[in-house]
Amino acid sequence: MDISQRLTFFAALFKVDENPNLGMWMLYLTILLLSVIVYKLGFAKKLPLGKSILIYLFLGLGCTFLSFLGIFLPIAEGLVVAALILIIYKLRLRSHKNQEMDV
Repeated sequence: MDISQRLTFFAALFKVDENPNLGMWMLYLTILLLSVIVYKLGFAKKLPLGKSILIYLFLGLGCTFLSFLGIFLPIAEGLVVAALILIIYKLRLRSHKNQEMDV
């Protein structure tokens, strides 16, 4: 069985099997960026600077592990879906609040 057939969309897009160094960095940065977006849209609260730095540090460390899983499991794809759902939720919430203020 060819390993390139088992890669997820983003792992195949970044050619992790052909160029592992650059491909893994690109996959890591993609997962990190998507994780930050999902965190900011769904879970972030106003925190002091030190606590925010600590949260993003642990988020980056967790994304290191997730990037290795993201080669064969749809981690980045799931984060894209979560980000889209949260974006739609935030837009509808803003629309609903604007309608309430108009009435």
